[in-house]
Amino acid sequence: IARESEQHIGSFDAQGLANTAWAFATLNISDPRLFDAIACASEQRIGDFKPQNLSHTVRAFATLGISEPGLFVAIARASE
Repeated sequence: IARESEQHIGSFDAQGLANTAWAFATLNISDPRLFDAIACASEQRIGDFKPQNLSHTVRAFATLGISEPGLFVAIARASE
């Protein structure tokens, strides 16, 4: 599932990105390649994220202990 998601991540909207990150975090599955792809795609679409999408995304990364400074800065700015 991670490889399929990674291959199609460019077609995910903000909610799809947030939900994918949240789902993997809920299952405690840390997949570096997938989360790197989610981070990159999320940074590009950060303006489309609703508050719930922002919170689900940051919580997923934090739950799994994945640090993505660029994404976290983008989320902080979008939250202002």
